[in-house]
Amino acid sequence: MSLALPKGERASGVLLHPTSLPSQYGIGDFGPQSRNLVDLLAEGGMKYWQVLPLNPTSPACGNSPYLSSSGFAISPLFISPEILVSWGLLDDCDLNALMVPEADRINYGTVHSLKSKALEKAYSNFKENRHPPEYEEFCSRSAQWLDDYSLFAALREESGMPWYLWPEDLRKRDTRALEEKRRRLERVDFVKFVQFIAYSQWSELRGYCKKSGIRIFGDLPFYVSHDSADVWANQSLFKLDGLGKPLFVSGVPPDYFSETGQLWGHPVYDWEKLRETGFEWWMRRIEHELELFDLIRIDHFRGLLAYWEVPASENNAVNGRWVATPSEEFFNIMKRQFPTLPFVAEDLGVITHDVKAAMIRLGIPGMKVLIFAFDGDPRNPYLPEHHEENSVSYTGTHDTNTVRGWFKEETNQKIRANLFRYIGREVDERDVSYHMVRLAMGSHSRLCIVPVQDVLNLGSEARLNKPFSHLNNYLWKMHGHLLNKQHFSWFFRIASDTGRASL
Repeated sequence: MSLALPKGERASGVLLHPTSLPSQYGIGDFGPQSRNLVDLLAEGGMKYWQVLPLNPTSPACGNSPYLSSSGFAISPLFISPEILVSWGLLDDCDLNALMVPEADRINYGTVHSLKSKALEKAYSNFKENRHPPEYEEFCSRSAQWLDDYSLFAALREESGMPWYLWPEDLRKRDTRALEEKRRRLERVDFVKFVQFIAYSQWSELRGYCKKSGIRIFGDLPFYVSHDSADVWANQSLFKLDGLGKPLFVSGVPPDYFSETGQLWGHPVYDWEKLRETGFEWWMRRIEHELELFDLIRIDHFRGLLAYWEVPASENNAVNGRWVATPSEEFFNIMKRQFPTLPFVAEDLGVITHDVKAAMIRLGIPGMKVLIFAFDGDPRNPYLPEHHEENSVSYTGTHDTNTVRGWFKEETNQKIRANLFRYIGREVDERDVSYHMVRLAMGSHSRLCIVPVQDVLNLGSEARLNKPFSHLNNYLWKMHGHLLNKQHFSWFFRIASDTGRASL
């Protein structure tokens, strides 16, 4: 069973990206408040904490963890200043300079600037002492991705341009040119230091979760960004022209939600080249994710069987085509390397029979999102009675509105009538989260995950992401007074009542 739960066991947890944790420093991190969350979940009998990708983000890409300069690196923004003080890399007085007035929105410009200065000082202090053996071990163990990423980040900062606009010798990765830059750019070592710190803090937090009985449910983006160390270092694995520009880009075709489809813009994989390597890059990436997480959501799972390919010259996704992948070979190798298949498929939207059949054959659970359920169709797969045991039940996701925001702003009279009929009485925005959580928790799904915003009964002001918008996403942050048993007790009680927790 890919959910790694003993037969018959039911479990529950929350979805909360670490950036949204309370913090005095403008953004949530791997520090004390993350441990407070783990303590709270453990006390409530929860088993899972779901997070989004931990990769570096950029304001230029809307701060999205799905548009990153690396599929392997961890964002420096997650580094806890308080832990740096406890490690002797910063002083107590440095914390005062990092403090940001409490708000429910992240100011990424301010946070980037303050944390960068703090990490520069921490690096300076680090260099004054002999490197600990753990640092050398980390650099050696991570060399397969860290060497490329650290050089990429240093060159990117030096040039101020994406890699495909670099001089030809750097763009095409001439060995002599790269080695010369590696020797000359001290920033390479700074980037390695930052990654060592980020991974060390995450490792300690994951160890804390393990001792507390909390499993971390991570997220694997399907695509990687064009301007990333991954594409630069593995150009032959993507459909690029001789200048490193994409020949085709990613997206999904027109559907009920969009007449022109969605044009995501990532370079698409050359699956024949991937097949020739035994899908080595993909397997290495999955292995890396399983070193960070206990369970992984594979974003855009259907792309492992066939993907929508759009010529790079197009302005929308209409004129694309479906391209099949060598999925059977891929899955066979994946099963050999990861026999427990600790994955959840993101299978939302229009999913074809071959994708559903593959999930059943592999035993990989999909997602059941409750706010999609009440269109009046008794066959709607998101109705609680259709949440099969091998699935993960959600009230909503990071891409949807909160339950309260959905009810207030996105439902019509028909949807509300269907919901009221299902609940057995009329409800309003003040108690709709309670009833939706109860429905999700009461389903047959072995695992139920509820976004913390729904636990706190917050409205659309707490929405994390709007997929069709590039503005004002990934900004929400909890106020510190909300992270306590008082605000979570009703949620824990429902989990207990539905056999998902023991209080």
